[in-house]
Amino acid sequence: DAFFTCRKNVLLAKSASTQVEGIFAATRGKSVPEEQEALLQQWLEEGAGNFPASESAPAVGKVSATLTSDWLEGSELLMTSLSDLNSAPEVTWCAGQQLTELHTLASSEPQDHAVAELAKLPAEETVAVVGNAPWAAIMPQTDHQIVGCATIDVEGQNEDPAVLAWSLARDAEIVPVEPRAWTIQDMEQFQPLPTEVPYHEILWRDWEDLSVQPYVLEQVSRNMPLFEFRVMSYNILAQDLVEQGLDLYLHCHPDILNWNYRLPNILQEIHHWDPDVLCLQEVQENHYWEQLEPTFRMMGFACFYKRRTGRKTDGCAVCYKHSKFQLISVSPIEYFRPGLDVLNRDNVGLVLLLQPLLPEGLDLKMASPLCVANTHVLYNPRRGDVKLAQMALLLAEIDKIAKTTEGSYCPVILCGDLNSVPDSPLYKFIRNGQLSYHGMPAWKVSGQEDFSQQLHPRKLLAPLWPNSLGVTDNCQYVSLCPSKKADRRKYSRDFLLQFHFCDVACERPPQLIFLEGVTDAKPDRPAHWPKHAAVVNDPDSQPFFPRSSGVIQHGLNLTSVYSHFLPQRGRPEVTTMPMGLGATVDYIFYSAEPVENGNRGGRRLYQDGALKLLGRLSLLSEDVLLMANGLPNPFCSSDHLCLLASFGLEISSL
Repeated sequence: DAFFTCRKNVLLAKSASTQVEGIFAATRGKSVPEEQEALLQQWLEEGAGNFPASESAPAVGKVSATLTSDWLEGSELLMTSLSDLNSAPEVTWCAGQQLTELHTLASSEPQDHAVAELAKLPAEETVAVVGNAPWAAIMPQTDHQIVGCATIDVEGQNEDPAVLAWSLARDAEIVPVEPRAWTIQDMEQFQPLPTEVPYHEILWRDWEDLSVQPYVLEQVSRNMPLFEFRVMSYNILAQDLVEQGLDLYLHCHPDILNWNYRLPNILQEIHHWDPDVLCLQEVQENHYWEQLEPTFRMMGFACFYKRRTGRKTDGCAVCYKHSKFQLISVSPIEYFRPGLDVLNRDNVGLVLLLQPLLPEGLDLKMASPLCVANTHVLYNPRRGDVKLAQMALLLAEIDKIAKTTEGSYCPVILCGDLNSVPDSPLYKFIRNGQLSYHGMPAWKVSGQEDFSQQLHPRKLLAPLWPNSLGVTDNCQYVSLCPSKKADRRKYSRDFLLQFHFCDVACERPPQLIFLEGVTDAKPDRPAHWPKHAAVVNDPDSQPFFPRSSGVIQHGLNLTSVYSHFLPQRGRPEVTTMPMGLGATVDYIFYSAEPVENGNRGGRRLYQDGALKLLGRLSLLSEDVLLMANGLPNPFCSSDHLCLLASFGLEISSL
């Protein structure tokens, strides 16, 4: 087969549009069959007749060859064309222990006509061999490049039974370069690896101190004490999900995907950053009860867990240090509702109400309770309707837990993997408190992928969920809305007669024509009339928003800890890298106060209120994570980065 390949290469060399730059042929000293000998002779005659007299003796100084273990094992003839050589830029051979065997072959007697042809090669052109190294590949070398290398002289070539390589190209120029010989393990050729950089240097994350901002310094100047604590949100990647989607992690070595490798890394990262409140997503149930919960309990955490419904094996966990907080209430949330297409998925959430534990001598009531929510919203980019409905349920639960007796809200921290990118409609709904969704394509809600080319995309129609769900368009439970008077809108005779006893009935209309004795009289208000009409001043009356409006809203005033952009690098922040593409889908939102008249291009502006952002752990950009081979990697054992923020809660003086 090698002889036929060689003949094909010569025929290609005869073409004006194709030149064969290098051919290598080798045998191990065994006799060549008569058929192969005849083909070789025919090839030599055809090849010699195709070149001018000045080029009948090819130059060995431009040798390009690939030497493998097959060269030592058989007597097959290996042909290497120019395209093969260009695909392997570093091609030479080096001899360590095999150099002795090569000289032994060189001392054997000629076996065919090819050796006689090689005797005509110029004596000054030699084949470079690097000594004392395993078989490797190096660039073709010119005479001045082989200093310090062992060489084989022409006399050895004349007696070598193998057909050595030569160049058939003319006017081919080889730029002298310094060769780099890389050791080849297990007889395979690898590209040289870049200088290894420690992962902790590539993935270094800075702590951003925000306590030096003017409004925080103003609080300090007024001697306003703060209750400081740290919150971490982390999607730790459930092992069952890894094994179900191995195609997503082909870039990872199998060892770093093993749970016994990943668990210590995750625990070490959590221990290093030492959060006071820990919100975890994709927590596998058996790993939680057998490994995570006992470990967290030893670290001083009190833990709560909610597994996803259905057959899912992972869920969400919220842990807090019992030295910093005291539990008031906990509310697990299941988003699945039988029979509702908009809530037919198994995602869950957790909402906790915590009381900060103040130093001795301070009353607990001096610090407001803290509402902490954690969730993992549906991933499916096409089902934005499900994402919105799940978020509405979560906000309704937060509204119930965080609302005080005065009607205001205690500080709220919302963590989770929301599977939505910044400035998507779902993100704007959380941050701006309002979203007009009617007619919006469902894929557009999360902004994860662009399905605009889809012929018949699913669209959101109002109302998004039925009244039977018991949630209003204000993301509040109907059962918790202010009660209405029982007789309201019951147009009985007694109800209509109430309009006689109102101030308007005692006022003379301004456009009424004055007629003496007819319209000039203004009756005095009878003493038995009520001062105000019951309907006009009904304290329980509330503005009515029809469910068909296609607008949902909430009143929690939430803003994001992160800006989603790295100004020093000019690149967006990244929290995960699915299929090698960076994206932000993990968030920490917290309560803030809207700035008066602060609405910039539909984006609500906030300033810190009772809950102040003191610092955050910086995120990374996509190019930095690509340098570390994406996520997960040997340093980060999840396909998400952890989020960490430091807060200060005002301690009021009573």
